[in-house]
Amino acid sequence: MTATCRITRVVTMTLALTICLPGLAPAQTAAATEQAPPSLELPLVTLATVERTPIEARVPVSGSLVARKEVQIHANVTGYDIKGILVDVGDRVKQGDLLAFLSDDVLAAQFEQATGEYRRAEAAVRQAESQIDSAVATLTEAASALERTRSLRKSGNASQAVLDQAVAAEASAQAGSAVASSGLRVAQASLMQADAARRLAQLNLDYARIITPVDGVVVGRTAELGAISGTGDKPLFTVIAGGEIELDADVIETALTSLKPGDLAEIEVAGVGLVTGSLRLAPASVDPLTRLGQARVSLTADPGLRVGLFAQGWIITDKREALTVPTAAILADASGERVQVVRDGQVETREIRAGLIWQGRREVLEGLEPGEQVIARAGAFFADGDRVRVAP
Repeated sequence: MTATCRITRVVTMTLALTICLPGLAPAQTAAATEQAPPSLELPLVTLATVERTPIEARVPVSGSLVARKEVQIHANVTGYDIKGILVDVGDRVKQGDLLAFLSDDVLAAQFEQATGEYRRAEAAVRQAESQIDSAVATLTEAASALERTRSLRKSGNASQAVLDQAVAAEASAQAGSAVASSGLRVAQASLMQADAARRLAQLNLDYARIITPVDGVVVGRTAELGAISGTGDKPLFTVIAGGEIELDADVIETALTSLKPGDLAEIEVAGVGLVTGSLRLAPASVDPLTRLGQARVSLTADPGLRVGLFAQGWIITDKREALTVPTAAILADASGERVQVVRDGQVETREIRAGLIWQGRREVLEGLEPGEQVIARAGAFFADGDRVRVAP
């Protein structure tokens, strides 16, 4: 190599060192490069603190809104036209409110006729009671006459014929008393029959007024003016008792053991939004085809709820505070679950027992203490004893 080439190479190296480390002499730059701190070459990691945070266990559910208790109201008398309708679908009603009424002219006449028969039966009972009183008086008189005649016969002052007549009169009075008693029982039976007929006529007359047996909301109506009552199998009105609407929810079979009545629920109803509630009935069986159970979730009252709306959400089966770490901090494989704890810049791989996942964090049941720090995004390439740099 010529002298000119050596000079050119030295100048080039000097310029390069000057550009990389401005403000240092060439010799100082080379020394700084060779003596760089070893810590700058260590892997950089982000740590997360093991802390106690709220967690929840949730079971997903979905289904349609249904009435908790549906009441169907029919006409209890047939063959009478509907003369008036006072409510419509969506109206809120109270127990005993009049929903509609039927033509009742015939029913009113039947009631009056039954009332007349009842009063006649009452009079017959009173007459029978009077006859009994008369028969009892006649029997008493005949018995007294017989006693007197027997006394006179003993003293010889009355003939045998007179005594025989007294005996016959007393027997006839006893027979008359028995007949009067039987007549009273017949009259009383007729009165009971007339009373039943009158009450039946009263019921039929009352049935001409279609009333609701419960408080609630009218969700169905087939009644029409002029229609004849009792001609179809459909109810005139359908009322949701108390206006209570709940979710008929599908639940996966693997979650059934964690459900219990009273668990809180958060349900998103189509067109309404978030509605809270609670589990009323846990599934009692599982459909062998869909592998789903049917649960009933009671919902808080909301004017926007309608039977048939689709809804989905969560049943909260558990809520507590627990030690948690970011979900990404946990390594899991066939050998189990573990995290990488960092203490004084050194990695320690530690086995743990993990639990619930909630909002990006995982519950740690065993293996960690509050305040310890773990690698927030664990990597399988770290091993016990590895040294790392901690990100600010």
